Amino acid sequence: MKTIPRALVALLAFAAAAFAQAQAFPAKPVRILVGYAPGGGVDTTARFMAAALTESWSTQVLVENRPGAAGNIATELAAKAAPDGYTLVLCNIGSHAITPARFKARLTYDPVRDFAFPAMIGGVPNVLMVHPSMPVKSLRDFIAYARAHPGKVNFGSSGVGGSPHLSVELLKTRTGINIVHVPYKGAAVALGEVMSGHMESSVGNLAGGPLAAIKAGRVRAMGVTSAQRNAQVPDVPTFAEQGVKDYDVTGWYGLCTQSKVSPAIIGKINADVNRLLARPALRKRLEDQGITIHTATPEAFAAHVQAEIDRWTKVVADARLPGE
Repeated sequence: MKTIPRALVALLAFAAAAFAQAQAFPAKPVRILVGYAPGGGVDTTARFMAAALTESWSTQVLVENRPGAAGNIATELAAKAAPDGYTLVLCNIGSHAITPARFKARLTYDPVRDFAFPAMIGGVPNVLMVHPSMPVKSLRDFIAYARAHPGKVNFGSSGVGGSPHLSVELLKTRTGINIVHVPYKGAAVALGEVMSGHMESSVGNLAGGPLAAIKAGRVRAMGVTSAQRNAQVPDVPTFAEQGVKDYDVTGWYGLCTQSKVSPAIIGKINADVNRLLARPALRKRLEDQGITIHTATPEAFAAHVQAEIDRWTKVVADARLPGE
């Protein structure tokens, strides 16, 4: 009888231990870090996912808001967390593409090498909104009005350098309009300023407050930034439909974690989240917020993040945003 090599025995033992660890995960509460204030699309998505995972895992999954530095505070905490899968972050276009593109030299972590990308959730457009009293009915009208009043129209967003802000900077580059950015400390605050009439316009993720405000008639939508119309606001045309050629800004949400978390746990999170996203109840909750469900393998998700960093590095440079 042949003797099994010790190296193979050790490898098999390691694989068995990793499988057992993954099967037992999670054995204690899990936290999902959110790099933004409560009430915005990232926060809303994190809370939906936390509730679904809590039920699926029979273990508490908690949302922990750590706003500030364009999402960098929460992202850095996740990058430096224990590599056990118990600290996740609701990663998104802002935290893992735009912030790295803008502050690459200052980050204490690498947004790709220091992370694993177990589960993509889906995509969502930004939407440009105005107070109903503003004399514009469409993005074409808005652009014409801005050209007639250069430097006189303000737009609010969740902060400097976020996806909503940069989607308008890209619009400015493509159309030559001169409108003034007013950053706030959260998407909900910026939206509230427009609904109250204190700000002419605002831009934010469709998910969360903007969608509700549009449906309630509290604001008027000028257009969505994605390549296709969103099913929740089918009457709102895209920027590209209204003459801004080849314009497509689609935000995305996913769950990321520390890069050294075992592949077995990464695989379990991927399988569990994908199974939940296929269920009608969670799918409807997310789609009702304007999110288009899109799942991916961890490898495909990581490749998408890298491509987004490459894309937004150019947009940040064109917008001449100051580093912080």
